[in-house]
Amino acid sequence: MVSTEDGDDLGQALEAVGPRLRALRRHRDTTLAELAARTGISVSTLSRLESGSRRPSLELLLPLARAHGVTLDELVGAPPTGDPRIHLRPVTHGGITSVPLTRRAGGIQAYKMVLPGATGHREPDPQTHEGYEWLYVLNGRLRLVLGERDMELAPGEAAEFDTRLPHWFSAAGAEPVELLSLFGRQGERAHLRARPRTRD
Repeated sequence: MVSTEDGDDLGQALEAVGPRLRALRRHRDTTLAELAARTGISVSTLSRLESGSRRPSLELLLPLARAHGVTLDELVGAPPTGDPRIHLRPVTHGGITSVPLTRRAGGIQAYKMVLPGATGHREPDPQTHEGYEWLYVLNGRLRLVLGERDMELAPGEAAEFDTRLPHWFSAAGAEPVELLSLFGRQGERAHLRARPRTRD
């Protein structure tokens, strides 16, 4: 559960998205109907997002960021309070880009991650650490190795597992993969802060 204070800060950041969406659309001289055709989001939903009467979700922000040619980080921006506990700036390690969605000291961390497409055969390198992890695929296909199981997840599919079980994941093909990931501090250290291993 996210604390009330953290939730308030994130809510303020999301409230600023509406004016940004309107400014981007008008700067590009695009009508709501044209934007709806490009994103698959209805005109009424787009109008409510811009006016602030509809709270933006990740599923709505991703196609809008693509349509406007900006990153998700640029669309959402930093929280107006400048609270150092909330970091919406993307972090890239080993080719994987991660955008923090929540920051709770010692608690569950939520990230939107983008994995680069596979350029050739990759031999899995399963790792273990304390904790628990939950993955939800937004776009692309994810290859997930859990112990002896080697599986592929499609958009809309999820996996949850104890990270003491050897695990490894990457894009299943040449297309990048976008996913949501929830994990604790141990998972953050393992996935975001560990240096990529070098191979001979």
